[in-house]
Amino acid sequence: MLHPLHFVISERLRDRILSGTYQPGDQIPSEHQVMAEFEVSRITARRAIANLAQQGLVTVQRGKGAFVATQQKVVYSLSSPLLSEAEMARQGVEVTVENLQYESVTMPAEVQKILGGAIAYLQKKILLFNGIPSCVDVTYVQPDLGKVYARELRRALTFSVLEKHGISIQKVDAVIECTQADYETSEQLEVPLGHPLIVNRHTAYSQERGAIVHGESISRGDRFCYSVRIERGGSRE
Repeated sequence: MLHPLHFVISERLRDRILSGTYQPGDQIPSEHQVMAEFEVSRITARRAIANLAQQGLVTVQRGKGAFVATQQKVVYSLSSPLLSEAEMARQGVEVTVENLQYESVTMPAEVQKILGGAIAYLQKKILLFNGIPSCVDVTYVQPDLGKVYARELRRALTFSVLEKHGISIQKVDAVIECTQADYETSEQLEVPLGHPLIVNRHTAYSQERGAIVHGESISRGDRFCYSVRIERGGSRE
């Protein structure tokens, strides 16, 4: 089976990345260099580099070129859903939060059924792992909690803030599925349109208050993964 020329070229460049010829952070050949090396047109060279970006192997910086992406992933354990800055630090990842929106809003009808009432604090934030935009967090928080802890919730992970103030999360219901980056998330996470993303839709409950947080975390598939261990006899981790 004959493959398109841009695919053949991107596979050659991919092999160099996986073999270590190009290390994380290295700049790969520019469009002009690819054109010269493989004797192809500019559009073919551009598509070859775009193929690598779509696979998460390189990141394209406008006006600078394409650079080999770091392949380290944050591992999120389904048995311990309260991901914290400390847990990320143990994995060698520094997390920073970029606040996009934080305000009191009227919740959509489906969220009202989950959290109760009509008003909640809507927070939208980007989580950067070692300086790389890796996750968009969009959640609704019960209004009294959102008001009292507004300053901290703008700057840190939601569950970490609540646990810090003695609001223990007893249960988290979650649905995990795959999607692709749309125009908004492609800009927020600095990935190409259609890049694979992981969506974690979750509701967190405290024993005293019931459902207190509902939302979704949209993560880059090349920066985030989930783990689970199942033991016979009903014990799960």
